[in-house]
Amino acid sequence: MTDRYAVIGNPVAHSKSPGIHAHFAHATGEDIEYGRLLAPLDGFRETVQRFHAEGGRGLNVTLPFKEEAYRLATAHSARARAAEAVNTLRFDADAIFGDNTDGAGLVRDIRINLGIAVAGRRVLLLGAGGAARGVIVPLLAEQPRDLTIANRTLERARILEQQFGPGVRASSYEALSGSRFDIVINATSASLTGALPPLPERVYAEGSLAYDMLYGSAITPFLQRARVEGAAHIADGLGMLVEQAAESFFIWRGVRPETGAVLAALRTA
Repeated sequence: MTDRYAVIGNPVAHSKSPGIHAHFAHATGEDIEYGRLLAPLDGFRETVQRFHAEGGRGLNVTLPFKEEAYRLATAHSARARAAEAVNTLRFDADAIFGDNTDGAGLVRDIRINLGIAVAGRRVLLLGAGGAARGVIVPLLAEQPRDLTIANRTLERARILEQQFGPGVRASSYEALSGSRFDIVINATSASLTGALPPLPERVYAEGSLAYDMLYGSAITPFLQRARVEGAAHIADGLGMLVEQAAESFFIWRGVRPETGAVLAALRTA
């Protein structure tokens, strides 16, 4: 029988995941069906349980349910525990396994698709919410020179500094003045509203990368500003989306799909 998977969220109609996983399934010969599940804001658990009872094998979880998915899972990967959020659920015989593939997707996009090493670089992560928390462990695993987390509310950044220990430094935006970074990652939601994180001028080092974890049909305000400020490379989060999906596919099927073709097709579209 064809194995069933889906992406669950609210809203979810915009999700590109069904097309991505259909491409992966065709390329790898895996017999899967992948759809969308719109869960009521107060009905995530019930929607997941119904999908599982009807034979579902796994789910991708998008906003606003990643923290609730973490609580629903009965077993967790180390990176899910660090993030305290889950974007991938796998239904095993005796457990609901929860993982977080966002950070792995981000790192693979930067290192493989963009060809930019994280090792030894000065990395600035903007934001201290769930999106930022989900990528810290994979970023640290790449052994950057240092990782600075800047947030409007400094105390939230300090909580992450204390949690993740050596190599992580909390900062206000104002305190970044005079510092230069090789990789600047926007993990805030500012681009959703056309706003900008309050970065001081001249934070981009020579040859630097500006990366927005969000993506859309046009260049985001953050990336527009980064280009003006001297970032040598800019990238949105579409590659991260594809790479985290490939990581989820591997968790479910034990097969890692090639991502170049589907990423190129999405860029063209």
